[in-house]
Amino acid sequence: MSPTATETRSVVVEREIPFPAEKIWRALTQPHLIEAWLMKNDFKPEVGHRFNLTGEWGGVLGCEVLAVEPNKTLSYTWNFDHEDAAYALQSVVTFTLTPTGSGTLLRMEQAGFRPDQKQAFGGAQAGWKGFFTALEELLARAG
Repeated sequence: MSPTATETRSVVVEREIPFPAEKIWRALTQPHLIEAWLMKNDFKPEVGHRFNLTGEWGGVLGCEVLAVEPNKTLSYTWNFDHEDAAYALQSVVTFTLTPTGSGTLLRMEQAGFRPDQKQAFGGAQAGWKGFFTALEELLARAG
């Protein structure tokens, strides 16, 4: 069976973090904290809010908040416009927080990679692992 134009792939990263969901939620939703682990932004945790994430490389992602369920779920579009279709990306990032016995399981899924976007898919896999490491370091510093 050959891939169709509508078939997409997702990057999923899961990590158990030894902090309560409320603390992780703040890092996912407060602009100065998002900047510390992800990118510069003008985020507000309000459904329908449009915001930008600005990467250190100068790229700008256009985003819109899709879902906000405090301390549980956060979802937003993650769109990167590029003249080369292999790099242009229309995707959705969803964070899910699930309490565990020793902290919180944080799951991130970025859905919407087309089969021809192997480089973007691989970059997202590596990028999110780095973002999660930076997030954990931020949470540890914040005490």
